Amino acid sequence: MAQTGGAGRRAAVIGAGPAGLFAAEILARAGVAVTVVERMPSPARKLLIAGRGGLNLTHSEPLERFLARYHPPGGPVAAAIRAFPPEALRAWCEGLGQETFVGSSGRVFPTAFKASPLLRAWLARLDSLGVALRTRTRWLGWEEDGSLRLAGPDGGSSLRADVTVLALGGASWPRLGSDGAWAPLLAAEGVAVLPLLPANAGFAAAWTPVFAERFAGTPLKRIALSTGPHHARGEAVVTATGIEGGAVYALSRPLREAVLGDGAAMLTIDLRPDLDHATLARRLATARPGQSRATTLRKAAALSPVAAGLLREAAGRDLPTEPQALATLIKAAPLRLTGLQPIDRAISSAGGVALPEIDARFMLRRRPGAFLAGEMLDWEAPTGGYLLQASFATGRAAAEGALAWLAEV
Repeated sequence: MAQTGGAGRRAAVIGAGPAGLFAAEILARAGVAVTVVERMPSPARKLLIAGRGGLNLTHSEPLERFLARYHPPGGPVAAAIRAFPPEALRAWCEGLGQETFVGSSGRVFPTAFKASPLLRAWLARLDSLGVALRTRTRWLGWEEDGSLRLAGPDGGSSLRADVTVLALGGASWPRLGSDGAWAPLLAAEGVAVLPLLPANAGFAAAWTPVFAERFAGTPLKRIALSTGPHHARGEAVVTATGIEGGAVYALSRPLREAVLGDGAAMLTIDLRPDLDHATLARRLATARPGQSRATTLRKAAALSPVAAGLLREAAGRDLPTEPQALATLIKAAPLRLTGLQPIDRAISSAGGVALPEIDARFMLRRRPGAFLAGEMLDWEAPTGGYLLQASFATGRAAAEGALAWLAEV
């Protein structure tokens, strides 16, 4: 339930993505006069891009399992999601006339399966609440008197506000406005900002030229990946320089940490996770004498050409001839990852403002009256609805924190 008593107060929200717009809605409903500042020509561009493939809003799994997807565990992000869980986000969407449904994987989508109808209804609601939107305007920090320093089409200006919500995103989509340019501005205020790094991103692998040329862009379907104690099932895609895709993204944090810490990471690929080792070995043993290795892999192991090619990348041209050893390779093909995909090709980013820099209300300890939300905070999660859920929930938490602070000052 939103705090009240905002009448006569003014708020600035910097960033018109989901976190910023949701914070603006909460503040405006409490009677605060809200101005949203956005550097791009139009709001919520990342949301629209996300909606091109079917807008994955959140996930339907039990809340404790849902929260376990976030890193670091617990803390303010988990508290924000507990206060605004997936069912609350679905109810909010339906309040805008956008019904939702649960897909076969448990992911939640709007029935329209895209972002534009939701965004149009949302912007109309914000307009009815009196929220002002200033586009093509960049935030440049604070003036000495505490007002916000801005740069827009007509030059520099300042904006005075009783509270400010910063929801500027990470650094993974610079062409859509998330460029991380805010990091040095907050660092100059003494705020601890951890390096912004690619999350939900691919990795480099030293493919042979023949494999890269033949299979770049080809999916590896129904596989299981592991690195150390971490496991994921799903799909991946071979790229000209490495590997990416949902199953890889689910392991991006431990893989990234290994690459940055050790110079490389080992990814183990189970190409037939639906078969146990013994069953697979028995099938491989049924190969007729003289049958080519490619035919054996296709008929006995049901491997696609790209999966068979990956085996040769892992073991060299000479694959094991003994069924037990070949089954072992199919169930645990090693792939050495040697680098990170650039952050501007990542779906999201890790790092950002260190969580101890904010209090339980999401207010910057070093800048009372300034609240943070969304991906600019140091948390990360896989794809599957977790990113948007946390953006909405932290936007709400920052706005609620701002209202509580306004009630005190």
